[in-house]
Amino acid sequence: MAGQQFQYDDSGNTFFYFLTSFVGLIVIPATYYLWPRDQNAEQLRLKSLRKVHGRCLWYRLRLMKAQQSIIPTLKKAALLFGWAVFLLLAYKVSKLDREYQEYNPYEVLGLDQGASVSEIKKQYRLLSLKFHPDKGGDEDLFMRIAKAHSALTNDESRQNWETYGNPDGPRATSFGIALPAWIVDSKNSMLVCIFPVRFYPPVGTWWYRSIRYSGDQILINTTQLFMHFMYKTPNMNMKRLSMVLTAAFEFDPRSNKEATIRPTDNIQVPQLIRELGNINVKKKEPPFCYPYSLKARVLVMAHLARMEVSDDIEEDQRFVVRKSPALLQEMVNVGCQLTMMANSRGGFHAPRLVSIENCMKLTQMIVQGLQESKSPLLQLPHFEEEHLRYCVSKKYKVRSLQDLVSLKDSDRRSMLRFLGEEKYDEVMAVLASFPSITMDTKLQGEVTPLLWSLCLYSLSFSSCRLSQQILGDASKTKAKVWQNKTKAAKKTKQSKKKKLTKKKPLPLPAAKAKQANGSASGSEWEALQQSIQRRERALLETKSKVTHPVYSLYYPEEKHEWWWLYIADRKDQTLVSMPYHVCTLKDTEEVELKFPAPSKTGNYQYSVILRSDSYLGLDQIRPLKVRCYNSRPVK
Repeated sequence: MAGQQFQYDDSGNTFFYFLTSFVGLIVIPATYYLWPRDQNAEQLRLKSLRKVHGRCLWYRLRLMKAQQSIIPTLKKAALLFGWAVFLLLAYKVSKLDREYQEYNPYEVLGLDQGASVSEIKKQYRLLSLKFHPDKGGDEDLFMRIAKAHSALTNDESRQNWETYGNPDGPRATSFGIALPAWIVDSKNSMLVCIFPVRFYPPVGTWWYRSIRYSGDQILINTTQLFMHFMYKTPNMNMKRLSMVLTAAFEFDPRSNKEATIRPTDNIQVPQLIRELGNINVKKKEPPFCYPYSLKARVLVMAHLARMEVSDDIEEDQRFVVRKSPALLQEMVNVGCQLTMMANSRGGFHAPRLVSIENCMKLTQMIVQGLQESKSPLLQLPHFEEEHLRYCVSKKYKVRSLQDLVSLKDSDRRSMLRFLGEEKYDEVMAVLASFPSITMDTKLQGEVTPLLWSLCLYSLSFSSCRLSQQILGDASKTKAKVWQNKTKAAKKTKQSKKKKLTKKKPLPLPAAKAKQANGSASGSEWEALQQSIQRRERALLETKSKVTHPVYSLYYPEEKHEWWWLYIADRKDQTLVSMPYHVCTLKDTEEVELKFPAPSKTGNYQYSVILRSDSYLGLDQIRPLKVRCYNSRPVK
């Protein structure tokens, strides 16, 4: 049996094929994903947002970063260098000669295929006189000539050549390695050892990170920590929640290199503690008593109180605040997992609804930099605590953003008389950019008898957002149109009420009744088919999570408006459906929420809740009344 033989590339030609492929596999995807966006387009986008978001912290930081950053230039230079190397290698490969050809003794002797034996011997004598080493010829060439002569005149050699393609018989199986022979030379052994070491750190870093983080880029140890405390404390108030949040391992320098503990923390953190007051400093329960957890908790509380911190720890505060929304979303996910486990297995108490909703509220508070007890009006620019007395007076009674929007323009200007014209215009521009949600609900049964779904259609932002309502009273003409619309709406409500009080129609004949039932079942079937088609399209489509930038005066990073949508039983303080995180609601979004049918027949009062993860005071709660017969719901 023929052996096996491994051959390195002595000429180094095949190595260039390997190297060209390797560089191409790196450069082409890297260019697609890493090529910097058009800086002019980004500057134009920021310029368009300046009127509304000019005072936001994230906007000012983005402008500074755009002016100072040289990272896009370095990325372009690195990618262009990679392309230059790739093209150079491709050019080199195109110039390489093909060295691996089939052995043909006729070509070696310079004869035509099928030459006679006499012609072969005659040509061999002529070439021997010319290339024999004793005559001063090339020894290697003469050896090839002699081998070719033997292959064509010796019967055994000729049979081997015709059978195996080689006069010497079957050769060992050859495996070519696309590496030049000098790499494995004993003189270059140190090079072979050192060169791969340069690739170990990035590969090792990637692997180490992948086993420590979840798919949402949260440390697995942090998820386990949240699981432990939400299981231990099903009814978690805001104070306890903030302690669990700031105990996350993302804030521990031993687990995350982005987190830092500075020598000045021993002076500045106690000073902030004295200014803040009661934050459970004496709590000895680990990990709440650890220095990293205490520091993160103090920085979050200072952010919610809108306190100024020193420059030394300001960057640390921005890091903690920036990480918090994703960590709170992980806490919501953990609460949902525990709820499903409790419903399916039993044996322990699921987290209460208030615990999960507190996670959502704390996200709003951190994004806006506001404490729970503060007025939502403080989300607007130029509003301070002392200005709220003008809003909550008996004359205006403005306590929410909706109350401020519903005021007449003249009353609103009179109430905000403490603002100059320029500041007032800015407040109105910001208020007009806040989202205005229209939510339509429809209850639809499914094929399975114990499962039914609530389909929420047309969750949409109005095209002008709150500006449509604000500008509705800007002129008399518009005011009349607004009033006419209101009157028309009232008329439609009255007509609906009248329709409800009409007498029941007489029973239809049997044929017509059967036809009506058939059309009703047909419409249900069409609705079910449309629902299935929407799900299939949703699986195939990948929607962008870039919706609308959030107006936030104190959040250090640009954030987009996302929402939570869920069904809850507020009487029993339980989740009926798991919260759906709506991250693609830009204009219109359709969502289906599924939840198990009640185990008993009767009337059920649920709530459909749409909650923002960015703004305070813009949540919506809709009642959902359900009558269930034989485990099948009837709205």
